[in-house]
Amino acid sequence: MNRKAKIQKMYDKRTKRARAKLKNSSKERYISKADRAKLDAENMTK
Repeated sequence: MNRKAKIQKMYDKRTKRARAKLKNSSKERYISKADRAKLDAENMTK
């Protein structure tokens, strides 16, 4: 691999990693079964 390609590959790898960190996931946060039960109990009392 020539020098330019190697440098470009490293740059692409870094930018890909940085973009992945910034990207917001469309998936909702996981809520445990116990926490869901607690939330339901709170909503029932209100």
